[in-house]
Amino acid sequence: MSTNYGTVPEPKTVRMERLLPGPIERVWSYLTDAEKRSTWFAGGPMELHVGGKALLQFQHENLSSEPIPEEYVAHCGPGSPPSVGHVTRCAPPHLLAYTWWEDQGDTSEITFELEDRDGQVLLVLTHRNLEDRKEMLGVSGGWHIHLDLLEDVLRGNPRRPFWKRMGDLKKEYDQRIPADA
Repeated sequence: MSTNYGTVPEPKTVRMERLLPGPIERVWSYLTDAEKRSTWFAGGPMELHVGGKALLQFQHENLSSEPIPEEYVAHCGPGSPPSVGHVTRCAPPHLLAYTWWEDQGDTSEITFELEDRDGQVLLVLTHRNLEDRKEMLGVSGGWHIHLDLLEDVLRGNPRRPFWKRMGDLKKEYDQRIPADA
């Protein structure tokens, strides 16, 4: 299991780092290609230019054979609507940032930064402008397990169990994220 826990570098912000197998163009493709992205996170089209639409279709029934917990069915169960957002920064293959759930009033932004590291790729994910600590807990656990899956896919390993680990991670982040975050 991964020990790559996220941190809280500033209020309402979660940051995670992962060292992944390269090359950088391959990792970039798993962030931007809908089919590849769906193997670890969410599919859906993304227009790779500032202002471009980002539609993320969460189909977590394809990530795990475990049943989707009731609290997540509306956002990532069969037939759930896509997250609607827009690309805010795009500099292939090093930087991608976008908003999500704009249609539901969310104003948060996700940034992926990629850097070559001797044949490997340092991925830095920063999720900013989170509403409150509760959202920070969910986002931390979610990004943590999704990045675990990305690492599994890139290494050619079987994907780890999703939902049980997500529940465990939310509890672990409850102990890690300060109460006043």
